[in-house]
Amino acid sequence: MTAPEKLQFNSTQPYSRYVDPAVFTEEREKIFAKNWIFIGHLSQLKKPGDFLTMDVAGEPIIVTHDKDGELGAFYNICPHRGMKVEQSDHGNKKVLQCKYHGWTFKLDGSVNRAPNFRTTELGQHSCMKSIRLEVHHSLVFVNLDKNASSLSEEYKEFMEEMEKYSFFDSVKLVRETRRVVKANWKAVVDNYLECDHCAIAHPGFAKSYDLSNFCTAIHEKFTHQYMAASKGTDESELARFYWIWPNMMINVYPGDGNVNTIQVIPLDENTSLGIYRDYSLEETITPEKEEYFKFVDQVRREDFELVEELQKGLSSRAFTNGIFSPTENAEEYFHELVEEALKA
Repeated sequence: MTAPEKLQFNSTQPYSRYVDPAVFTEEREKIFAKNWIFIGHLSQLKKPGDFLTMDVAGEPIIVTHDKDGELGAFYNICPHRGMKVEQSDHGNKKVLQCKYHGWTFKLDGSVNRAPNFRTTELGQHSCMKSIRLEVHHSLVFVNLDKNASSLSEEYKEFMEEMEKYSFFDSVKLVRETRRVVKANWKAVVDNYLECDHCAIAHPGFAKSYDLSNFCTAIHEKFTHQYMAASKGTDESELARFYWIWPNMMINVYPGDGNVNTIQVIPLDENTSLGIYRDYSLEETITPEKEEYFKFVDQVRREDFELVEELQKGLSSRAFTNGIFSPTENAEEYFHELVEEALKA
């Protein structure tokens, strides 16, 4: 009697990459400083004076809507001494002021006033340094790499996919929550990209959706996962989950304009910042919308617990890496992109 043939499973990245500070530094430079990174939705920058800030590859970034109606992106750094200029996550101001020596900047990044200097003589110190910015389907992205291809070239297939959702240009931000997650950014993305854990870890989600028909499609620099709210429902009742390389997710739930975005900002090798934004066509929070918020918040809390417990085990000497199940092809694709970026 012959022994049954052993199946071969593909391996994950080494667990050491989730806990090594040197790898974290390399990822910042080779992934986050080289790719288009999502900042926010155009509705958050609709008025002159509106601004958003975020860290990209460890660099403080600010995106502004100036008085002429133009959007601009800059390093959020004062050219005088290197102080971070704007401290808030978002807001509306006529000018930006550095709290160290009081230099002020117009919303186009140019110096407004520099105490004890003649602004006409400041040369390269006369403005905040600009970075590349593109807006597609009301989604705002920046790129620190001045030589990178345009967003429309790099993410052509994703932009075509977004044509399905005409409401993206009309939705408004109705809620934002932030959570420091004690886990490596890749562990958070891994968890999002597979649903093998859903039946066990997300009982409420499992009751609401037909996990038996969970489908995954792999595309250039993004993945698309979807399932029906219940058996026998039509395509309008599908829940759709998009991950966009490297750290952005878009969730489109059944209903008119039920969409949220997730950004996973790496803080260090063991810590990430999750930014969760919920958008809607109407700014009024209805009882139905409140129930929807409770649902997504519960799923998020369950995921926080999972990835934070997972992170504790990744430094163990028991195993060097994990394996992918036959249904974890989206997660496997993510690992391939990370591998490719780190070899560059």
